[in-house]
Amino acid sequence: MTTFPAFRQPTRRFLAVGLLTTMLAGCASMAPRLTTPEAPVPAAWDSAGEVDGQNAATLAWHDYFTDPQLRQLIDTALANNRDLRIAILRTNEARAAFRIQRAEQFPALGLAGQGARARVPGDLNSSGVSAVGAEYRAELGASNWELDLWGRVGSLKESALQQWLATEEGRRATELALIAQVADGYLGLRELDERVALAQRTVETREESFRIFTRRYELGAASRLEQTQVQSLLTQAQALRAQLEQARAAQLHALGLLIGADPGPLPEAAPFDQTTVLAELSPGLPSEVLVLRPDIIAAEHRLRAANAEIGAARAAFFPRIDLTGTFGSASAELDGLFESGSRAWTFVPVLSLPIFSAGRLRANLDLSEVRRDIAVAEYEKSIQTAFREVADALAARRWLREQRELREVAQAVASERARLAKLRYDAGSATYLEVLDAQRELLDAGQQLVQARRQLLSSQVELYLALGGGTALTASPSAP
Repeated sequence: MTTFPAFRQPTRRFLAVGLLTTMLAGCASMAPRLTTPEAPVPAAWDSAGEVDGQNAATLAWHDYFTDPQLRQLIDTALANNRDLRIAILRTNEARAAFRIQRAEQFPALGLAGQGARARVPGDLNSSGVSAVGAEYRAELGASNWELDLWGRVGSLKESALQQWLATEEGRRATELALIAQVADGYLGLRELDERVALAQRTVETREESFRIFTRRYELGAASRLEQTQVQSLLTQAQALRAQLEQARAAQLHALGLLIGADPGPLPEAAPFDQTTVLAELSPGLPSEVLVLRPDIIAAEHRLRAANAEIGAARAAFFPRIDLTGTFGSASAELDGLFESGSRAWTFVPVLSLPIFSAGRLRANLDLSEVRRDIAVAEYEKSIQTAFREVADALAARRWLREQRELREVAQAVASERARLAKLRYDAGSATYLEVLDAQRELLDAGQQLVQARRQLLSSQVELYLALGGGTALTASPSAP
């Protein structure tokens, strides 16, 4: 029995053929050259009067949101939110699809062993005598490996890669949106906490007033009309408190859905307008912001994927060469499988050229080009949408700040009016109806002031989201 060195010369030839075909497979793609469209937006924001601040893209969320309770809620959401979990799984799915497509560029090698025995009747062979034959094989081979002469397989791999990267950017966009949603939900909860507390204080004050007027009515010092007026004011405050309690419960349930867990009874905190301090953000230039937004980067990757699909569709018009080859040993006896002279090999190239497909190949190319054009339009639309979101957030921050200041003035004026109306009533210079109107106005002014403060803080959260907050610190890994 000879040893394995007898296989060296054929093995070198087999490897040489494999190396040559691998080199032939590295041809260029037939995808058209892609030029990223110009951003269809102005070169600067309409942000006159805005102060300079920090760059949102380099400001991590845990540095921007300083409230410890809010930080804890965001951490819980990042760990438990189901939408984010689905986005992560979509990324894993796209990565696995890319690895499958990438493997198509390489031959799949496999070992195979085969043994067979058969009896052939005499009338089916030249000797006229029945015979029993056997064949045993041990081979290493590759089956149906396509030589990528026109870049079809490479274009499909590039498309899968860009789809993976787009999915990864989608995950980043989902994460950033989740952070903003949790922050805004928490601000909404704190707003309702403060409004409920304000309504509760008003109810307690009016209950005392109703008790006093009821006693005065019983003593004949006040009319029935005055008593009913006070009672009407009390029921209005009680109805408002019940309405706000219902809204707070719904807000708490929505927050629980966002964080993917039961938030539980949050501890009492100081009014959010005094403790929630958000840094001033610099809008920068559109060209700086748009290049960092994960949704825009994802749209660009989808555009590149659609462009690569055109290369695969073009390559389908050209001949396709598939290779099947084996190298090993064959013998009629099992114990002679590795004897001298038992070497065996096969090399089967298959050339296929499409001649008639009823227009399928042409339609497939047209479909790829239309999808590329759709991806271009979606890319441009994502830029325009991002520009509008930033512009809206900048305008909201500017004008909501002015509205908050006006609400503060209105609340101070309403408070003074209520004080003067009470003095006039006590002095007998006005009816109690004037006091009722002043107190209703004071309650409305207080509620509107709390809402204005929350809206201003929410606009700052929206601006952080629109500017791609923290995206420069969580950039996607480079493509393989």
